[in-house]
Amino acid sequence: MSKVRIGVVGIGHLGNYHLQKYQKLPHAEIVAVADIVEERARKAAMVYDCDAYTDYRKLIGTVDAVSITVPTGYHYLIAKDFLEAGADVLLEKPIAQTLGQADELVTIAEGKKSPLVFQVGFVERFNPAVVALKAVMGEPLFIEAHRLHPFFERGTDVDVILDLMIHDLDIILNFVKSPVKNVDAVGVPVLSDKVDIANVRLVFSNGCVANITASRISNKVMQKIRFFGREGYHAVDYGKRELVSLGRKDGEGGQVSIAPNQVEVKPQDPLEEEIRSFLKAVTDRTLPPVSGREGMVSLRLALRIINEIKTAGEPIL
Repeated sequence: MSKVRIGVVGIGHLGNYHLQKYQKLPHAEIVAVADIVEERARKAAMVYDCDAYTDYRKLIGTVDAVSITVPTGYHYLIAKDFLEAGADVLLEKPIAQTLGQADELVTIAEGKKSPLVFQVGFVERFNPAVVALKAVMGEPLFIEAHRLHPFFERGTDVDVILDLMIHDLDIILNFVKSPVKNVDAVGVPVLSDKVDIANVRLVFSNGCVANITASRISNKVMQKIRFFGREGYHAVDYGKRELVSLGRKDGEGGQVSIAPNQVEVKPQDPLEEEIRSFLKAVTDRTLPPVSGREGMVSLRLALRIINEIKTAGEPIL
C-alpha cells in the first residue's frame, strides 16, 4: 500500500498531537507543516524531517491529505483552499463559524468527480468508552452531560458552546435519532469576551431530554455524560475512558433487578483512532466516520444554542 502524503496546518497544542499520531502510522508520510509562527513550524519540521512553511498554501499540490488544527475563524478559508485543490481534509471541530461556510465546504467535497474525504475532528466519537457504549445503548430518555475545564487562552476565540459543549452535542445527536424540538439555554462571559459557562436543556421530538453544562472557568476537569433509559443506565467518563453500564434483568418469579452489563472497553487512544480512521477513508475512498455533513448538523444545533443565549439575555421592554 502506497503511503499517504500528509500535511498539518497549525502547529499548536493540537497540531503537535496530530503529528505524533501520524508518525506512528505506517501508511502516513509527513511531508510538510505550516504555521504562521515560523519557529513553531521549523521545530516541528526538525522533529518530523519534513518541510516547513509559514504560508499553508505552499502545501497545496505536495500533500494528498491534510489535518487543519487552526483557530475556528480560519477553518473555512483554509479547508476551502485544500478541498478546491483536491486534497482530503481532516478539519478540527467545529466545522466552521457559520452554516453557510459549512454548507459550502461540504458541497465542494461532495461535488468533485471523485468525492473527497472530508472528516470533522470530533475525537470523543473514538473514545473507547463511547465505542463500547454503542453495544448496550437503548433509547435514551434523559441525558446529563458535564464538560468542565480550567481557563486557557486557547479556544477563547469562540464561545464555550463551540469550544467545548459541541463535543457532547455531537455525541448526543449520534445516539438520539430525533429532531430537537425545543432549546432553553443560558450562558455568561466571565474571563473572556465570549460565553465561558453555559447550560442548555434540549427537548427532542421523541420525548428525550438532555441537560448539558459546559464551563472553561472550573478549577478542575470533569468530562462526563450519563444516559438514562428504560433498559438501564450508562455513565461515561471521557477523561478516564471508563463506562459504567447497568441494565434491567428479569429474574425468576417475575422479579426485576438492575445488574452490571458485561461490556468490554478496549484500551485505545481516541486521537490515534480518529487519525487512523481518516487515513483508512483516504486509502479506501470511503465515507469517514464523522463526515462534513455530520459536522454541519452539530454546528447547526450549537449556533441555535448560542442564539438562544443571546435572545434570553436581551432586556424585556
